[in-house]
Formats: sequence, C-alpha cells, structure tokens
Amino acid sequence: VQLQASGGGLVQAGGSLRLSCAASGRYAMGWFRQAPGKERELVAGISSDGSTIYADSVKGRFTISRDNTKNTVYLQMNSLKFEDTAVYYCAARSGYRIPSTGSAEYDYWGQGTLVTVSS
Repeated sequence: VQLQASGGGLVQAGGSLRLSCAASGRYAMGWFRQAPGKERELVAGISSDGSTIYADSVKGRFTISRDNTKNTVYLQMNSLKFEDTAVYYCAARSGYRIPSTGSAEYDYWGQGTLVTVSS
C-alpha cells in the first residue's frame, strides 16, 4: 500500500489548508500529527464508508472526507491555530473498515507533510 500525502505549507493563524492523501486502495484512514517533542496523535479518522471521528481539539474546525473514486482522503483545516503546527501523516488501517485512535493500529503510513501556522 502506498500513501502519498500533500498540501502542507505555511499559513497564518485563522487561515485554511487542505491536505490530501492518495492511497493505492480503499481502507479505513486516519490523519495523525506530531509536533516537536510531542507524541503522534490522531487528528481525524474515516471509515471505508465515510463515518468519521475527530480529536476534541479539532472538532468544528477540521473536516475529513474521502473520494472513493479516486482513493483519496482529504483533511480540510479551517481556523488554524498556532498549536496546529506539526507534521501531518496519513495512515491506512488494513483489514478494518473503521478507523482507530491508536497509531499502532495502522499498518501503512505516508511520508508526512509539514503544516506551519504563524501567530
């Protein structure tokens, strides 16, 4: 399984970015992030049929979605805050239709894309 994440960059606080992750199949997917000195944490997850989960810190600001015709998962990030700064990773969970909050539950990882929010 190959995952290709894209869309990171530098944005001012209050701005928006959209991340994309192209997969070579249809899986339960998650977006994780890791800030310097912190553990990797789930931001949002989506099942193969579109149900979603979110971290409390991003609810109401981030939206995860998927286009199964393109095997692509998106993370729309609005009202970005300085504390959203991190490397964002997409991940695929093989053999399951639903996402998990634990990074150890995911089998495949993209290369990471850096999101920097300036205050």
